[in-house]
Amino acid sequence: MNIQPLLLDRLDRRILQVLQANAGVSNLELAEQVGLSPTPCARRVKRLMSEGIITHQVAMVDPKKLGLNLTAHVSVTMDRHTPDRFETFEEAVSSLPEVVDCCVVTGQSADYLLKAVVRDMAHYEQFLLGKLTRIDGVTGVHSSFELRRVVTRTAISVPDD
Repeated sequence: MNIQPLLLDRLDRRILQVLQANAGVSNLELAEQVGLSPTPCARRVKRLMSEGIITHQVAMVDPKKLGLNLTAHVSVTMDRHTPDRFETFEEAVSSLPEVVDCCVVTGQSADYLLKAVVRDMAHYEQFLLGKLTRIDGVTGVHSSFELRRVVTRTAISVPDD
């Protein structure tokens, strides 16, 4: 599915850059940073949300400060490549609180790549054996563990027109 990008002007792009850096910024501060008065700025943010360009505004949390010290990148292989099998897996994995990211992939032997955040190796074992491998259709799992993060970004590059 190829979605046609919406046309954004310089102010829209600047609003997106500022909000991606700090979604908690007040409308007054945002307006000052992008060079608008507060009412037109608020209208632009509302439009960006209604058009689905801004999908969420969230607080980023440091997992280590919550005792979640292990991040696993997990490749998952399915037994069959059918819509119902994938739907069942995606519904099940969406309900697992340890999973913070899940993508269908191509170009390798795995069907899905997951990112799971857990307390420690014992927690990971419970997640793996008690939850993930019990999902119908999962036939293979390969885990890699983060030693150290080099880059972590939530912001995407806002293209110029």
